Amino acid sequence: MTADALAPYVPRPTPGIAAATTDLSKVHGRGDTRVVALDRVSVAFREGEFTAIMGPSGCGKSTLLHCAAGLDTPTSGSVRVGTTELGTLDDRRLTQLRRDRIGFVFQAFNLLPTLTALENITLPLSIAGRRPDRQWLDRVVSMVGLSQRLDHRPAQLSGGQQQRVAVARALVSRPAVVFADEPTGNLDSRAGAEVLGFLRDSVRDLGQTVVMVTHDPVAAGFADRVVFLADGRLVDEMTRPTPDRVMDLMLRTSGDGAARTG
Repeated sequence: MTADALAPYVPRPTPGIAAATTDLSKVHGRGDTRVVALDRVSVAFREGEFTAIMGPSGCGKSTLLHCAAGLDTPTSGSVRVGTTELGTLDDRRLTQLRRDRIGFVFQAFNLLPTLTALENITLPLSIAGRRPDRQWLDRVVSMVGLSQRLDHRPAQLSGGQQQRVAVARALVSRPAVVFADEPTGNLDSRAGAEVLGFLRDSVRDLGQTVVMVTHDPVAAGFADRVVFLADGRLVDEMTRPTPDRVMDLMLRTSGDGAARTG
């Protein structure tokens, strides 16, 4: 471990791997109550790419996301963010990595009701004792369309606006990767499409890496790549997804098994 392993993230001119898992397994319980949530999953998430994780309920999508983000500890295997192996970090350095290198967007927004939109956006930096880069903050706020709502508290915002605040909060520290767990699950279709568009724009315009769990083929259509899980295993992947192609593959993999798709 080098001294600058957790230095601020700077994308390389040639895209590399923002995060990866190798032979990742997660087991809950023992004996008759033993459940294998993840079964030796190896997957890489490339820099500057929007990846969606899909699969039936209970297949391990959220478990994979939480392990990759350092929010859950795998039973075996390894997780890497950039060149940093999460298993080598003590609690303090893991907390630092999650704060500085990882952004997370939750389905339930997770905003503090007593803070304004701007205060919620900059909260991770405030906790770290860092001042926001004003130019970057303005760019992120403009991208998610919140310039006229920064003084509003969450109760004064619609669900879609609250999730936009959450997206901006995840982006403001320039993380190596943003993980999003069903970010449109509590939104109507119009607000959901707006949030997905902002995530896609953060990849296209800001060079961000985004990994999103979703069950919705329409949401997956915003991604550059979709990986499919079934019974805790990685069974397929698709590039240049469309809602129709995603739905077709979901139906085929749920019936006849996985067929590799380009």
